[in-house]
Amino acid sequence: MPRVDLHSPEDYASIHYITNTPYSNVGGFDPDKPTIVLLHPAFLDATWLDLQMGDTRFHNQFNLIAFDMRSTGHSTCRPSGRHDSWVDAADLAFCFQKLHLPPSHIFAPEGTSIYCALRFAVLFPELCLSLTLVNVPAPAELKWIYKNIDELVHSACFAGDMSHFEEAAFECIEFIFGPDSDPDLVDELVAHWELNHAPCQRVRVAETASLYINRAQLSSETLSLISQPVLIIQGEKNELCPMKYADKLVSALTGVEGGPVLYDVKGATMMISVVPGPASMVNNVFYKFLTRLPHRRSDLVEPESSIRDRMKMALGSLAEIMEDPDMASLDPLCSLSFCCLTPEVIKGQTDLLKHYSKDIGTALNPMGVENEGRPLRKYD
Repeated sequence: MPRVDLHSPEDYASIHYITNTPYSNVGGFDPDKPTIVLLHPAFLDATWLDLQMGDTRFHNQFNLIAFDMRSTGHSTCRPSGRHDSWVDAADLAFCFQKLHLPPSHIFAPEGTSIYCALRFAVLFPELCLSLTLVNVPAPAELKWIYKNIDELVHSACFAGDMSHFEEAAFECIEFIFGPDSDPDLVDELVAHWELNHAPCQRVRVAETASLYINRAQLSSETLSLISQPVLIIQGEKNELCPMKYADKLVSALTGVEGGPVLYDVKGATMMISVVPGPASMVNNVFYKFLTRLPHRRSDLVEPESSIRDRMKMALGSLAEIMEDPDMASLDPLCSLSFCCLTPEVIKGQTDLLKHYSKDIGTALNPMGVENEGRPLRKYD
């Protein structure tokens, strides 16, 4: 299973990835093709990028690589209350440099991946050819969404039996995807939650939920540093990510030559990169956007600067952005050094992880050992 291991005295993470090459490694990339880095939607993982990975236009004309963020999917990490989107951006930069990835187009759908991608483009502009952002949420979580997600995730993570867990998982999915989701898709989503968000894994779920609901707004000065071409695709009727936030982001990206491209998918709501119908439109718009950009090769060459030097430079840039000179002296080889959360939020997230870790050894595990790691039953 391909992974990038990130070690430091304060942190450990093992980032899982998949590619469209026969053995799922970057050594199989075609240097004549551009590369697309795919980030996954919130509360899901790289397996939910199949509609993009399986699109023949992308598969045949691009090298594709998709990463599981540190607390999702097949990735693992030491739980930390210091996990924010700057940390995710640092993880991604480490993966680029350790795998010798070329400058790439970044595809970031639905939630936390968007804020990771924006921060990555700010700190590592030479590695980012373009940004495609799908369903831009509010810069900071809206109170009604925060309250609902917090309560629904807690109910699912502390369910004592399968019926209560499935009910809570269904309510979470209905809130995130909308009430009119296809029943077969709901079945797949509940099975995914049983595999990845069960009570026996609730510490990971708490870290993922905290990353989503405690996100912080980027200043207009920081957003103006982004100069790469940007495409924003927004569902016209998305209640969780209203169109006005996409409009605000377009206005804030003043460094993009000619301005970002904003495309609204008529009648579409939530999670449009995952639902097959709207996802086809997303892929079509994304593909046309890429074909208008200059062609870039994908030669896998060792970076000119050492990883330490490049990450130290990025940490210095972040120290200037945050107006915190002390950040520049932190360990550049530790992703957690890039955390920009306030002490109050760090304490809150740390306390939450401790709460979710209580009695974890006796928490419900919906995956049967005798059932080879598959759900014990199908949700209906």
